[in-house]
Amino acid sequence: MNPQDVLADLERRAELGGGEARRRRQHEAGKLTARERIDLLFDPGTFEELDKLVVHRCLDFGMADQQIPGDGVVAGHGLVNGRQVCAFAQDFTVFGGSLSETNAAKIVKIMDMAMRVGAPIVGLNDSGGARIQEGVLSLGGYADIFLRNTLASGVVPQISAIMGPCAGGAVYSPAITDFNVMVKDTSYMFVTGPDVIRTVTHEEVTKEELGGAMTHNETSGVAHFAVEDDRECLLLIRDLLGFLPSNNLDDPPVVECTDPVDREDEALDRLVPASPNQPYDILDLIHTVADDGYFLEVHRHYAKNIVVGFARLGGRPVGIVANQPAHLAGTLDIDASVKGARFVRFCDAFNIPLVTIEDVPGFLPGTVQEYGGIIRHGAKLLYAFAEATVPKVTVITRKAYGGAYCVMASKHIRTDFNYAWPTAEIAVMGPDGAVNILYKRELDAAADPAALRAEKVAEFREKFANPYVAAGRGFIDEVIAPRRTRAKLVNALKNLETKRDRNPPKKHGNIPL
Repeated sequence: MNPQDVLADLERRAELGGGEARRRRQHEAGKLTARERIDLLFDPGTFEELDKLVVHRCLDFGMADQQIPGDGVVAGHGLVNGRQVCAFAQDFTVFGGSLSETNAAKIVKIMDMAMRVGAPIVGLNDSGGARIQEGVLSLGGYADIFLRNTLASGVVPQISAIMGPCAGGAVYSPAITDFNVMVKDTSYMFVTGPDVIRTVTHEEVTKEELGGAMTHNETSGVAHFAVEDDRECLLLIRDLLGFLPSNNLDDPPVVECTDPVDREDEALDRLVPASPNQPYDILDLIHTVADDGYFLEVHRHYAKNIVVGFARLGGRPVGIVANQPAHLAGTLDIDASVKGARFVRFCDAFNIPLVTIEDVPGFLPGTVQEYGGIIRHGAKLLYAFAEATVPKVTVITRKAYGGAYCVMASKHIRTDFNYAWPTAEIAVMGPDGAVNILYKRELDAAADPAALRAEKVAEFREKFANPYVAAGRGFIDEVIAPRRTRAKLVNALKNLETKRDRNPPKKHGNIPL
């Protein structure tokens, strides 16, 4: 056989993976193959594969007779929306996608390349775990990958897609990366599976209940997105990458904006209800001010009392953090604080301006929150906002009470522009609670305590439940008409394009983990 034929045969075997029968089973399970996933992720014809002919080196347990070129992972680089991206896709048809010494080395090589050229890393996970036949060599491969994940954190964006099993030590690579996408019904993640749990703790639980897509999107918060199938997963990753810079030295990609930057919407003037206790959907505001009404929400199913995600304003990507009055009145609890802090730190690491929309009555009270460490977890969000040096703009729509006012990107923690709607209420606490404390003795002694309470509540509301005291102190830069919110945000961000700020020199801070 001539050299060209030898090469063609090796490449054909690599592209067949585990063979037609296993490829068919992959499709029957509702999953695409590794190469089909790569084709959907990258712009057509741009993917260049590396180490296509690599084979494992294991000679034990009959493995010497089972060598498949590529060894269960497809790795390389190409263009996504015209920009360079590095990626690897585990091939479940080859040894169940299990990690070997050699395919771990392939993943490490493409991660190292991503760091050198400043390109995002996308990992498409579909693996049964460490290759048992290789023992510590496969475990060492995981550790090599974890180290690269850690070193790349904050340098290049890292996105993980869970498109099949991901268990044991394998889960820690996605856990370190910036975003996790899980496919419903076909993917799961857990450290120990149902069988081990049944043996050790005698709990009965299914794979889906333990580590399925909605479990990690709704309950644990490990995953940021849940999608219906592989195709939706890969399209979502392409969309997400469109908001992100290639690395921490680049700015996010600006696109042409055809949505008028000075567009006004009178509906915003009526968005906040007359009653301070009546909820409304903060997403109505976000969609109204964003370019073309588009908002890519992150962590949509988790800690719904805070909303985070990406939008564009005047063609420029921004990260939006907003309290959600429609869920738990928009209070900050443990989960919301951690969710918000992680997102804020990501945006700051990658030069993405932050827009904060505030309507927060405070931190959620109760023993569950206090025993769970709300002080420590709430401090994470405070730390993240205070540490951030990217352009920061805040709009207070209604409540901004107590410590939560300080935490939500207040002027006091280096926010550049702070706006308030006329409906804003900036105070230590709400009028009812304040009156109960300030006038306790008078109320106890009053002949008609209800009438006195109503009088004092009205007095307090007039004095403090508005933005004008804070504006008089310079803590609010401007009280704006709600309909003008989009124009104000776009203009503020344009003015902040050349912002330069830095933190004191240090190895790193000690965020209250």
